[in-house]
Amino acid sequence: MLVVPPPDFSLSPYTGLTRSHWTGYADYLLRSAQRFGTDDHANIYLPGANSRYGPRSDSLEAFARTFLLASFRIAGDPLNTGWIADWYAQGLDAGTNPANPDRWPTPGELGQAKVEAASLAVGLALTRDVLWDKLPHRVQEQLIAWFETVIGEEYPPINWVWFQIVVETFLASVGGRYSDEDIDAGLAIHDSLYRGGGWFADGPERAYDHYVGWAFQVYPQLWALMAPNDPRVAARKQLDGDRLADFLDDAAYLVGANGAPLIQGRSLIYRFAAAAPFWVGELSGHTRLAPGLTRRAASGMLDYFARHGSITSDGLLSIGWHGEFAGMKQAYSGAGSPYWAAKGMLGLALPADHAVWTSVEAPLPVELGDTQRLISAPGWQMDGTQADGVVRIRNHATDHANVGVAAADSPLYARLGYSTHTFPDLTSESLDNGVVFVDSKRGQTHRTGFEYLGSGSVGGVQVGASRFTANWIEPDPAAGPDHGSGVSGTATPGPVVTVVSATRGAVELRLVRIEGAGSSGASLRIGGWPVDAGSSMVSSVREVPGFGSALVESGTFVRPGAHPMGSELTIPWVGTSGPAHDGDYAAVVILAGEGGTSPDAGVRYAGGRFEFPDGTRISAEILARFGA
Repeated sequence: MLVVPPPDFSLSPYTGLTRSHWTGYADYLLRSAQRFGTDDHANIYLPGANSRYGPRSDSLEAFARTFLLASFRIAGDPLNTGWIADWYAQGLDAGTNPANPDRWPTPGELGQAKVEAASLAVGLALTRDVLWDKLPHRVQEQLIAWFETVIGEEYPPINWVWFQIVVETFLASVGGRYSDEDIDAGLAIHDSLYRGGGWFADGPERAYDHYVGWAFQVYPQLWALMAPNDPRVAARKQLDGDRLADFLDDAAYLVGANGAPLIQGRSLIYRFAAAAPFWVGELSGHTRLAPGLTRRAASGMLDYFARHGSITSDGLLSIGWHGEFAGMKQAYSGAGSPYWAAKGMLGLALPADHAVWTSVEAPLPVELGDTQRLISAPGWQMDGTQADGVVRIRNHATDHANVGVAAADSPLYARLGYSTHTFPDLTSESLDNGVVFVDSKRGQTHRTGFEYLGSGSVGGVQVGASRFTANWIEPDPAAGPDHGSGVSGTATPGPVVTVVSATRGAVELRLVRIEGAGSSGASLRIGGWPVDAGSSMVSSVREVPGFGSALVESGTFVRPGAHPMGSELTIPWVGTSGPAHDGDYAAVVILAGEGGTSPDAGVRYAGGRFEFPDGTRISAEILARFGA
């Protein structure tokens, strides 16, 4: 059972969580998972769905990812974690014993094992004197031989390159074979994916998500701890440290007062793994955030998910966001996959007397006041509101694709907006934060492949824009597994659309210019934020009287049935009463929580200027600014 002390609101005034709470949750997760381990501890067969790679892969994944959590516990408290070290030592032996019929597949035999090998290597490096050094020579040799199958293997040019780097770096530290060429090639790919301001793209596409933090920022710092005497580490220390610090400056603004990280991007079933870059900033010393703010952000995430049922009655992490939700399963997701949430417990590797544990929690930016921030690489304009604690982004440069690609919209990347309090509609064809054309035969259009037109700030209003050809997509049934990108298919082009988002707090003025509507006969729909019907969150969309063409139709789309944060999704919309024509349209799109902006707040238009509810004004010429 879960054993934690009462909340301590003196040390942790926002969450009540201290290091003792973190260790309590960690031990509970470890003991619960171990109940499903084999007698020799080599594999953990958790209940639930398998990934496309099958149970042999999934049971290794469960072992490796819980071992990563175990290694953080051992590293931060070696004297009181012998029971953890002993359990996993047996599994490390049995899993790599060639004579064991239930041994692990090697990274040379199974692609997913390349991922899990990295968790094993990092964990062994962090606990070397407690675990590795005490393993029998035979077991060390088995592990070295198992790890060595990564040498010369091909890794996709995404965050995966770090799995090879850390494994071969560990091999070098224990006398195994390794390849400097592999390490150098991986570092080169890593650098090629850097997009500035601390942000990486997870591949050659515009794929910005939590992998920026829990992979591209975490692994360079763990690698540096693994090989402090490697000349490459010394040469990169300042570079990688500055990138991490820059990223954390943005990341602190992307956590809601409810503790939730931004709900955007793939692999969200890893949940509080989003806390990992905050912890690694303290572990490496490359952060400008106060220790109390670091713990506030990380503890907020753990508390958020614990309060919302992410841990089942069996003490397991399910596939989902709050509780279990099978619709979030991606092709590579198995029952052990959610345990990459272990990365978010990296702070346990820091001892109890570290400042990150002893400092009083400090407030998040959104708890200090209303916030605005332009994050250039992913093309996000962030607005946080202190009254309701909601953080929102409006998105004009992220779609997990490249300019000109005609594909269905990825629900977790291509929407115009994401927040810490709403979950995207997981259906690709959706009104969710959309500007779409609706045809009774062809359905709704998609925006993937759009052109980012830039962003900036004008008199306290943030402005961003993009332009796209609205495509109807007939999905290809053989498009392959879902790894984040929208489904490919046959595209039928529609009008060209320019969208400008002018935002101030909870209020977005969404300006739309249509060109080439011709005889398409399709209606325009401007959709708002997706909220659960039973939620206290309020989503509204209204037209702006007096500007451009009329938006006389309105309604609320309802998607019945469970979704990751509730039981019925609702999306308000406004649109044309018939076919849309070339010209300009404007709507006010609002997302607000309790105590926040009224859903009836409007934006007035008069004399060539828009006026926000608080009196802030902006010229209608912002459309022209972006070439519209």
